[in-house]
Amino acid sequence: MLVLCLVSGIVIAQNNTNSPYSRYGYGQLAEQGASNSRAMGGVAYGLRDKAHTNFANPASYTAVDSLTFIFEAGMSLQNTNFDNGIAKTNAKNTSLDYLSMHFRIGTRFGMSLGLLPYANVGYDMENVIKEADKKKTTVTNYFGEGGLHQAYVGLAYKINRKFSIGANISYLWGDVEHAMMLTFPYDDDAYGFAKRDHVGINSVKLDFGAQYSYQFGKKHFATFGAVFSPGYNLTNTTYTQELLGLSTTILSGGTTMSGKQTNLNVKNGIPMSFGAGVAYVYDGRLTVGLDVTYQQWSKVSFMGNKDAFVDRTNIAVGAEYLPDPIGRSILKRIKYRAGAYYNAPYYKLDGVRASKEWGVSAGLSIPLLRSRSYFNISAQYARVNGQTANFINENQLRVNIGVTFNERWFYKTRVN
Repeated sequence: MLVLCLVSGIVIAQNNTNSPYSRYGYGQLAEQGASNSRAMGGVAYGLRDKAHTNFANPASYTAVDSLTFIFEAGMSLQNTNFDNGIAKTNAKNTSLDYLSMHFRIGTRFGMSLGLLPYANVGYDMENVIKEADKKKTTVTNYFGEGGLHQAYVGLAYKINRKFSIGANISYLWGDVEHAMMLTFPYDDDAYGFAKRDHVGINSVKLDFGAQYSYQFGKKHFATFGAVFSPGYNLTNTTYTQELLGLSTTILSGGTTMSGKQTNLNVKNGIPMSFGAGVAYVYDGRLTVGLDVTYQQWSKVSFMGNKDAFVDRTNIAVGAEYLPDPIGRSILKRIKYRAGAYYNAPYYKLDGVRASKEWGVSAGLSIPLLRSRSYFNISAQYARVNGQTANFINENQLRVNIGVTFNERWFYKTRVN
């Protein structure tokens, strides 16, 4: 009988995932939007919000006024239920998601810098094949940990009142490890096998963006946004470790192996990515947005494998409502947000896409007393459906918490 399950049980982790799908490639890709974007289903490319940083489209940096300095931080709490039709388990995660700063430099330039996640790996699975002869029972364990991070600096230029362009240059770094261990736990004389693949990344990532805004009538305002990231091979250090020995020896050593290590000269890349979106604003109170993203992962090599992934697509819709932008009551200045998305990830299993995902979100942005700053909170529900027989389905509930400090720093006090 074949049993596939997560053996970690109730887990508190710091890399924001326990997903078995993070077993593939760089793992589970992180959301690239700030707190307001996450509450709106991930919509970002057309947003020009002078109260928030939109690092998903660097052209938006010109939206902030010349007197404002914005600092943002976000974290998330996640609970995931896993089910493959045979076994069920649960995992909890918490993580610091991003830090960013945003300000104007001159009349036409906006600038931002910060720290963002790119991908997360974290899983612990067990595949058990039981035989009538107990000594022939085979246990295969799969472990993974690590992730990639990016520190970015972005600059935007306002060509004219309607059109802005921008770019982020990021330092992309991190370590990703995937390991497996094959043992025969009921046979002390049987030999087992363990292997660990390590990919270390230290490279540069580029992202470009543009936004075109158009006002029609007194209350109608639309912004069209587009982003592009070139695909290329990353500077990397890759090696494998292998250990062949008695099952008892391998089980006692786990994935800390002292056997053969082979350094690999292989290609590990990131994809060419395109994104486009539109945001419509009515009377400064209602915002509605739509984003489409396409990433050409099928052209990317990982561990030298040119056929490791499938192309990724993501569609997001979202809305924000502000009752009264100039209201004196805090209740009238709370921003209400909601959204939904559909995602076809890049994971590939047995030659086909391993999973599909959809989710919904809703949240609030609450102004702080005597301040232009906000406390942001939202909840996301996501459903991940495995596309192969007996593979794992996931139900995720995530709470995103963010703080936006929006202060006037760059002004001169006049003394009479």
